[in-house]
Order: sequence, then C-alpha cells, then structure tokens
Amino acid sequence: MPNSSSLSEFLLLAFTDTRELQLLHFLLFMGIYLAALLGNGLIITAIACDHRLHTPMYFFLLNLSLLDFGTISVIVPKSMSNSLWDAKSISYLGCVVQLFFIVFFILAEYSILTVMAYDRYIAICKPLNYGTVMDSRACVKIAVAAWASGFLSAFMHTANTFSIPLCRGNTVDQFFCEIPQILKLSCSDSYLREVGLIAVTACLGFGCFIFIVLSYVQIFTAVLRIPSEQGRNKAFSMCLPHLAVVSLFLSTVIFACLKPPSLSSPTLDLVLAVLYAVAPPTVNPLIYSMRNKELKDALKKLVQ
Repeated sequence: MPNSSSLSEFLLLAFTDTRELQLLHFLLFMGIYLAALLGNGLIITAIACDHRLHTPMYFFLLNLSLLDFGTISVIVPKSMSNSLWDAKSISYLGCVVQLFFIVFFILAEYSILTVMAYDRYIAICKPLNYGTVMDSRACVKIAVAAWASGFLSAFMHTANTFSIPLCRGNTVDQFFCEIPQILKLSCSDSYLREVGLIAVTACLGFGCFIFIVLSYVQIFTAVLRIPSEQGRNKAFSMCLPHLAVVSLFLSTVIFACLKPPSLSSPTLDLVLAVLYAVAPPTVNPLIYSMRNKELKDALKKLVQ
C-alpha cells in the first residue's frame, strides 16, 4: 500500500463509467457552471456599477456572489474535465489546492451568511442605529474578518489533513477532494487531530446557526408589528431570500455530516455533495433576484 509520501495522485469518484452518460454529465455540469457564472457575474457587476446598490446589504451580497463564484469554479471544471476525457485522477498537489479552496470558500460563505443575518437584524429591529453600526468602514472590516476566518480555517484543516499518513490506497469516494473521504485513507490514529478540529469548527458553526435563528426570531417579531402591509412586504422581501439561501446551505451540509452510517453510500454522498457544493452557487442569484425589486431593476438596466 502507498503512503502519503509516495502518493502522486488521487483517483476521484466518477459519476458513471458509461461513455454516453459521461458526455451527458459534462454537458449538464457545463450548463450549471455557465448559469452560475452568469448569475453571480451579473449580480457582482450590477452591484458594482449601480450606486443605488452601494449599501451594506448589497455589499455583503456581492461578497456572497464572489464566494459562490469561487466555490463552483474550484469543483465543477475538474469534474467536467474528467468526464470529457474519461479520467478520474487529480494530482496530489491539485487535491491539496482544491480541498483548501473548497473549505476556504464554504466557511467564508457561512460567515458572510451569518453577517447578513446580523445586517438584517440591525436594519429592521434597530433602524435608528443602522447607519452608525453598519457604516462603510465597519462593513469592510466585517467582510475582511469573514474572509480571513475562512482562510485560516482552511489552512489549518488542509495542513492537518495532509499531514496524516495515508496508506489505504489513493481512491477518494467523492468527485472532488473532501476531508472525510481523505481521512478514510488514513491508517493511524493521527486522523483524530483533524476530527477534533472538525468538531471545533462544527461547534463554531452551530453557534453561528443559533445566532442566525435568534436574529430571525427578533426580525419576524418586529416585522409582524409593522402596521402597513406594504412595510411588511418590503421587510419580508429583504429577509426571505437570505433565509432561503441559509436553509438550502445548512440543510444539505447538516444532513451530509450527520446522516446515519446505515444511509452512507457513494451515490448518496455524491448527490449530497452536489446539493451543498454545486446547487447553492447556481440558485443563489435566482433566489436573491426573485423578490428584490432594486436588484431586478439594476439587472434590467445592465442587460439592456
């Protein structure tokens, strides 16, 4: 059996071994990838070019779109390439880089989603303090902190994962490099270090989840007290897209992490990975633009 010092590549899980289905997978992922690039690119451009959207809410949405852009670009092109050329391999260095950026973008995105909940809480529950609390300097500092926390966490997880001796082959049961699948290749107790680090990250993530839930309890309590129907609709239009994105992101990640071992299978793991890593970057632009009149107007102006 090879050890980690002699590994030069990993073998990723293929969606199918049938050539026709491989080409179908390539075309499907190419469509998804182009849709994600177009949607997130339009939102980034619209927010950057329209001065009416230079507000904290849209600043954080721009950051979210950048992270979605990065997440899907790290995962999908390699899978497309493998399907097109009937290959399964990824170099050792390529796997390290891919895993680092996946963890970086996903954790930074979760941080931004948490910040967006706080932004909506201040805007709706404490509107008189909004301009002071969420001024431009504070927004930049918060965004930098979110990106930096993702970078630091990704560095620690990646360094920890690939410092573990790997001697159970080089086959990864996923279509991209994922920490749990890499840990399955370990043959020593040193993998428990990474398990401990994952547990710490999960606890922090749970804290963010509680914060988001409590924020929305306060937000909906305040919205229901608004006397005018128009005011309630405007408040809901600002909050519901974010809540939908958070729900999609968390539900798939939580189920992927906490599903019973009896339900575990390569096919189910593959489907869940698509749902939490590929689907959100694709549908987020659609969710945010559906009920947001300001963003829809900016997008119409951009494409005309």
